[in-house]
Amino acid sequence: MSDVRPGRLKVYLGAAPGVGKTYRMLDEGRRRAARGADVVVGFAECHGRPRTEAMLDGLETVPRTSCLYRGGRFEEMDLEAVLARRPQVAIVDEFAHSNIPGDGRNPKRWQDIETLLDAGVDVVTALNIQHLESLNDVVEKITGVPQHETVPDEVVRRARQIELVDMEPEGLRRRMAHGNVYAPEKVDAALANYFRPGNLTALRQLALLWVADRVDEALQEYRSQHGIGGVWETRERVVVALTGGPEGGTLIRRAARIADRSAGGDLLAVHVARSDGLAAGVSHASLVRQRRLVEDLGGSYHSVVGDDVATTLVEFARAENATQLVLGTSRRGRFARFLTGPGTGETVTALSGDIDVHRVTHERAGRGTLPPSRRRTLSTARLIAGPVAGLVLPVLLTIALAQLRGTLNLTSEALLFLLTVVGVACIGGVTSAVIASVTASLLLNYWFIPPIGQFTLEDPNALLALAVFAVVAATVAAVVDRSLRLSRRSARATAEAETMSSLAGSIVRGEATIPALLERTRETFGMESADLTDESPDAAGLTAVPAGPGAFLALRGRTLSSSERRVLAAFAAHVGSAVERARLAEAAAEVEPVKAADRLRTALLRAVGHDLRTPLAAGWAAVTSLRSRDVQFSPEDRDELLATADESMAKLNRLVENLLDLSRLEAGALTLNLRTTTLEEVLPMALADVPGVEVADLEKIPALLVDPPLLERVIANLVGNAARHTPVGRKVLVTASALAGRVELRVVDRGPGLPPDGRERLFEPFQRLGDTDNTTGLGLGLALARGLTEAMNGTLAPEDTPGGGLTMVLSLPVAPAL
Repeated sequence: MSDVRPGRLKVYLGAAPGVGKTYRMLDEGRRRAARGADVVVGFAECHGRPRTEAMLDGLETVPRTSCLYRGGRFEEMDLEAVLARRPQVAIVDEFAHSNIPGDGRNPKRWQDIETLLDAGVDVVTALNIQHLESLNDVVEKITGVPQHETVPDEVVRRARQIELVDMEPEGLRRRMAHGNVYAPEKVDAALANYFRPGNLTALRQLALLWVADRVDEALQEYRSQHGIGGVWETRERVVVALTGGPEGGTLIRRAARIADRSAGGDLLAVHVARSDGLAAGVSHASLVRQRRLVEDLGGSYHSVVGDDVATTLVEFARAENATQLVLGTSRRGRFARFLTGPGTGETVTALSGDIDVHRVTHERAGRGTLPPSRRRTLSTARLIAGPVAGLVLPVLLTIALAQLRGTLNLTSEALLFLLTVVGVACIGGVTSAVIASVTASLLLNYWFIPPIGQFTLEDPNALLALAVFAVVAATVAAVVDRSLRLSRRSARATAEAETMSSLAGSIVRGEATIPALLERTRETFGMESADLTDESPDAAGLTAVPAGPGAFLALRGRTLSSSERRVLAAFAAHVGSAVERARLAEAAAEVEPVKAADRLRTALLRAVGHDLRTPLAAGWAAVTSLRSRDVQFSPEDRDELLATADESMAKLNRLVENLLDLSRLEAGALTLNLRTTTLEEVLPMALADVPGVEVADLEKIPALLVDPPLLERVIANLVGNAARHTPVGRKVLVTASALAGRVELRVVDRGPGLPPDGRERLFEPFQRLGDTDNTTGLGLGLALARGLTEAMNGTLAPEDTPGGGLTMVLSLPVAPAL
């Protein structure tokens, strides 16, 4: 076991290239060195910027290691040398960089940095927002430029410090215009493309929001570690409580307006799945609609299980550091509120503390029904009101009937007392009904059964009346109690079904990954953590249930009731299913390469069966005819047969070369000779066999770092493919532009373009889109072109030509300045 303290990571996160993150990173290195720290520069990419290069003065720099890859020579950070030097602090630039393969190097530089951290070296690094894995596709939609080098968000989030390097869009554009970011010949193209004001504003907002979320996570962690339950109003968080009733849409929109009043405000909707309070009268269809509305408004939906609605809501709001809690006014009428006491809204207000509570009126206010209770048949208010009513209501009835003496007979008076007993039984249950029956019997006997004014318990009629009152009261109370218990069970089953429905909806929406299911389980049951373990844990505060063979779902936190454990078992079954699906997916992934290889072999045999046999047959027939002594050929016929044989052998030679090159590419054995080359050197030979190609002015295009013969073959394949699909009378257009250290060569045709699903299969070997047989070639051209391009550190991608057709975009690196 190593006693080395893990190193600390600091990341300078830039909103866009050129904001000054490398400068700030090196400046921190100089400041730490001035304070006596042992600082070395493991790798710094200054991009030829004089002010940034000046920051290297006075800092020890570890020499880079030189490596060969596909015929080219590249420089990388010497990880072993930095580890051997073992400084206190290492400056390592370009967090998302992909290392050149070979010599046991990690695929990514962030993995090199993790190795340094594990060795106890503190690391300061830099990263642009477009290289974060979660934002990669968003940035591509904004800028139109794909980023192939990414870093997992979790790796960056583990940094001890993340410092945003920000700059106003116009300030960055002025810096570029002054030549402080790119060379002068690249500035115009950069300003007109990637660095447009709108692009920079969007990237800046992405960076600010991502860092704000990271700061928020750190704050929540700090509050949890220090047991801070109070609300810190660092940002507006509005929690809206949903019951599943028709008022939900009104509450959500009101809460969204409150959240929108402050920049960066969050909207969280929560539904308590239980059998009383807000869970009464739930409509699953309404909850589905309300969830969709919340998500459309940019909020998040949460479903939790709690024994007490008010307490659960307040605990959820505090856990989320909410600043505002939005509730609807009670749907109960005045009489119901009088009988049952304060409702959820009043209780939440009393418990909320420093959380602002908004009670929103709606059209259903005061029109609901009396909700059932979950833990017991009767609420506290009814348990108190029942015995009181059993004593008071018979007395009040006696006073009223005494005023009407002589108007009603004894039978009517007895029925009125019986009706009073039934009413008390509905309010307070069996005990209250017994109290009411005894009180009513005594009052009836004393005031209304002759002799009036004295008890006559010896009278059989009086005893019978008392017995009837007691039996009727007990029977009615038992019926009421049983009805409420059944209602409670039904409501609880409905709540459990809604919770499972919410989970099923998450799975349908694609949230069924194991971490997402664990987080949803933790949130639903209000636990501190939820983990998947290989064996059943045995520790205090843990609840564990089986989640499939050899797997257990372990929750840390409060003790769950038996009904909650039933729901938890269903959650565990879903988690177990997700684990099994993950295992099956891994197995399928292992089988897929075998299937792909089998498909490739089948396609190859089909193609080779024709494409090799045709030129062989033609060449063989020509040579056989020339060797025949039975026929005398004229000089013209002999020349034609020799030309046929020569052409057939040339076709065979090209096919074999393509097959061999493709094989070398797949084996990584293709030899490259990368050198500085201009497009003017390559294009004449590449276009020699394709007449009628229009080439735009290429004088201002910088030189490329490529292998000239390979680039010639790539361009020839692209132009030849475009010519085959270009209508008669139209020309293939070849144009180029420079942007951000790369040159993009576009080959434009005006043909039919690609079918909707064609882009995925366009570069597959032995495939020809739209072909129905194998009589038009092996289909290696584009597959080989992409392989050769990627070998030269380039990319090849299709685009739709405006007005119809296909444009192949060839992107290659610019040669370094000498």
